[in-house]
Amino acid sequence: MAEDIEKEALYYHRMAPAGKLSVQATKPLANQRDLSLAYSPGVAAACNLIKDDPNEVASVTARGNLIGVVSNGTAVLGLGNIGPLASKPVMEGKAVLFKKFAGIDVFDIEVDQTDVDKFCDVVAALEPTFGGINLEDIKAPECFEIEKRLRQRMNIPVFHDDQHGTAIIVAAAVYNGLEIVGKKFEDVKIVCSGAGAAALACLNMLVSMGAKRENITVCDIEGVVYKGREALMDEYKGVYAQETDARSLDDVIGEADVFMGLSAPRVLKPEMVKKMAKDPLILALANPTPEILPEEALAVRPDAIMATGRSDYPNQVNNVLCFPFIFRGALDVGATEINEEMKVACVKAIASLARKEASDIVANAYKSDDLSGFGRQYLIPKPFDPRLILEVAPAVAKAAMDSGVATRPIEDMEAYEQKLSGFVYRSGTVMKPIFDRAIRNPKRVVFTEGEEERVLRAVQFIVDDGIAKPVLVGRRDVVANRIEKLGLRLRIDEDFELCDPQNDPRYREYWQLYHQLLGRNGISQDFARTVVRTRTTVIGCLMLKRGEVDAMICGTIGLFGKHLRHVQEVIGTAEGVRDLSTINMLVLNKGIVFISDTHVTEEPTAVELAEMAVLSAKEVKTFGIEPKIAMLSHSNFGSSKKASAVKVREAVEILQRDYPDLEVEGEMHADTALNEELRESFLSDSKLSGEANLMIMPNLDAANISYNMLKMLGDGLSVGPILVGAAQPVHILTPSLTVRGIVNMTAVAVADAQKHEMDQS
Repeated sequence: MAEDIEKEALYYHRMAPAGKLSVQATKPLANQRDLSLAYSPGVAAACNLIKDDPNEVASVTARGNLIGVVSNGTAVLGLGNIGPLASKPVMEGKAVLFKKFAGIDVFDIEVDQTDVDKFCDVVAALEPTFGGINLEDIKAPECFEIEKRLRQRMNIPVFHDDQHGTAIIVAAAVYNGLEIVGKKFEDVKIVCSGAGAAALACLNMLVSMGAKRENITVCDIEGVVYKGREALMDEYKGVYAQETDARSLDDVIGEADVFMGLSAPRVLKPEMVKKMAKDPLILALANPTPEILPEEALAVRPDAIMATGRSDYPNQVNNVLCFPFIFRGALDVGATEINEEMKVACVKAIASLARKEASDIVANAYKSDDLSGFGRQYLIPKPFDPRLILEVAPAVAKAAMDSGVATRPIEDMEAYEQKLSGFVYRSGTVMKPIFDRAIRNPKRVVFTEGEEERVLRAVQFIVDDGIAKPVLVGRRDVVANRIEKLGLRLRIDEDFELCDPQNDPRYREYWQLYHQLLGRNGISQDFARTVVRTRTTVIGCLMLKRGEVDAMICGTIGLFGKHLRHVQEVIGTAEGVRDLSTINMLVLNKGIVFISDTHVTEEPTAVELAEMAVLSAKEVKTFGIEPKIAMLSHSNFGSSKKASAVKVREAVEILQRDYPDLEVEGEMHADTALNEELRESFLSDSKLSGEANLMIMPNLDAANISYNMLKMLGDGLSVGPILVGAAQPVHILTPSLTVRGIVNMTAVAVADAQKHEMDQS
């Protein structure tokens, strides 16, 4: 498995262009006029503006949204001192997270220097370039001194995420954990295993929250940190030295309220946990193997509250909950530093978000027990909770203003929050809640083209990540040979179930059911036998019909229409639905857009358009997105009397009359749908606010052409086609879909199967 991931990771990084980052122009450069504005002579105006008022640099350059991720490679993840050059992939990875989660641009800077004085000189000299510095993967104790000196020398935020990012999330978890068990910071006894940069920063943060130093005991590889100890001591660790005769973790763990581990696997033994105080809070954060596994701790102390650094257990302590958003708030007010007030505000904002009831949109996107409510299994938000930027960045910005370190205070906080909300779904992370939902409750999904190479590769990902329980339709010998040829690790009858059309004991039952369903449509028994032996989509439909699987994926080979016909014949439409339709999602640089109907109905009627809008809106909500529906036409609000425009107009009337809760407007042009100011120039009382994200096209040609053009020109992630309106979860893909696309659609199919199961119960 490790070798397989290593190969995939190298392939991922080597895909052209190499690496994970690029620099893109944000302004047009299409003609001589643009050139004269971007460079000489026009650029002189921007230079002179900054010379006269340095604060204007944020208004005319990218500096106000640019972070330097800086490392010397002396403590890289679990790899140790691998040097600056080898650390570059990690720094690029951190840059990608900044961009994806908070829209912050990054230059990664790898400095070939371990001398503290020289390193600080290099970084401090870069201040004119950046709006902030994120120090990364620098070993202790040098990292403490480097951050201290740079904060003194530089007039921009300097933040060592390995220390403070971890500290903020730990503090939020402890803050909420103590609330649940009714304890106070100033009263609790804390025992820490580990005395590196992250551990000491966590303790400092807990002290800022009210914990008493005299109630904190630290252990490291040499044992208890006590006064007078000489081995492996430094001034930073010495702050927590206690006057004690205890020398081991076992000696000090008794009656501890909080155990915090940032050390080594399995150092906290079950017998130690037994000695802790009532309702102990255990943060076992060593990765990938924590100081104690949650099931081991809970076996001896069911009253314990657990947090780890792993995503497969509740309460994951993950820095991504913090660092993009604390920098977002700091940059947006031009903060000169990230001070203690801003960090405390970040802690409380993260903790507060966990206490809030999940909105129906967020809850629908995740569909996990973690969102059932604030409690022992939900101390801190999920790393991909889209509300983090909306809660944390404004809290940090306000703290910066209140503490006097903001050079560009925000005057209208409500407008600022609205601006942030527009970013939430531009990050490209919209599929993560769907995957989380699928992994928590995987369903049986049949892949009708089980011999196809892309399907087999996708199934390997699906099995590895636990997204679904695959069932493949294909000839056993062909599937086995292709698995071997592709070098996959899949095992027939172990990793997935196989339905071999040439040798399946259910064959007779299948063809008889098919004949029963279609016997009055001219299908003879002989023909039914032939179809069920040769058409794998029919086999998949029959498996779904019989309840042997929960969802179906087909269409990677052949024409969409042929697959659709089999689905219509065997599965049919859901109760009350007139016809099937499809939507496609595109994640573009400017945002997310859904387009319907791209594959089914050639010339829908007004009633059918209205139905498409309603069905599509329900599917959009499964992604955690509130649908904003635009009914598109060549006409803008009655500007044309042609039949196609009138049809769309009638569909809008149906929707606004029968579905008043939907945010829908039309008939209108696409630019009108995407530009609120333009829309208001036509219609002052529009039922649609902001940018539309669900585009209902007037016919099949318009939908399909628009989708494929945007897919190619917009260079975005596409998810679909997503079939809506079927009686059971079915998705018909297209032959051009990639392995990644098949995996994405499998997660969607599982989410749909979960919802179908709930609806039927």
